[in-house]
Amino acid sequence: MIAVIQRVSHASVTIDNKLYSEIDNGLLILLGVKQGDENRDAELLAQKISKLRIFSDENDKMNLSMIDISGSALVVSNFTLLANYKKGNRPDYMTGAKPDEASRLYDYFCECISAFVPTKKGVFGADMKIELLNDGPVTIVMDSEVLK
Repeated sequence: MIAVIQRVSHASVTIDNKLYSEIDNGLLILLGVKQGDENRDAELLAQKISKLRIFSDENDKMNLSMIDISGSALVVSNFTLLANYKKGNRPDYMTGAKPDEASRLYDYFCECISAFVPTKKGVFGADMKIELLNDGPVTIVMDSEVLK
């Protein structure tokens, strides 16, 4: 499971020109589910992300977690994170989990992280427009394989 984590002042998801969900201070998380990912991958990422100390304290040092600042998460499914671009100029996404399994694990990840912080979602498989104000910028790529 791959996650791109962006520290944001605010972020939102719009679908069909209608605001679907939004958060203020917290993390926008783009989530890609690979073939072979399991519940444990979602659990490990959710725990690590929610406790990741990437928010500034009173001394302007990145020393606080999303939990510490009472931040929120906005989680958006994104299969393009699994792009294989080694050959040619058209990426393939063959390493991505099948849609039914990817949707299940996306929902499970959202459930796991919501145990730590308020969580909003996009819609799995929808054409979404994401707006964000990256704070820092702070952007981190995580792979659940590294946490095992």
